[in-house]
Amino acid sequence: MGDSFAWMAWTTPIAIFFCCIFAMLVGMTIWELRSPTIERKGFLPLRTTRGDRLFIGLLTAAYINLAWVGLTDINQWFGAAIGFLVLIVMMAKG
Repeated sequence: MGDSFAWMAWTTPIAIFFCCIFAMLVGMTIWELRSPTIERKGFLPLRTTRGDRLFIGLLTAAYINLAWVGLTDINQWFGAAIGFLVLIVMMAKG
């Protein structure tokens, strides 16, 4: 790999993050192949599929993490945990 990834600080949390995103995408693909999704209405103001809710949930988790880093001095893992919980709720009830 050498210098192709030298531009990014590859720390353990970053590696875990990208592995989790990859695992979610693989899992969602398998789930979709085994059980095609249907649109449904949850607490979001529009009808969504599982993929829509995953995308919206990931964006929401990212904004929560950015706000956590920018507005608090508390350990980043707490912000990540809150973002993950929001993602779970978004997938289940969104």
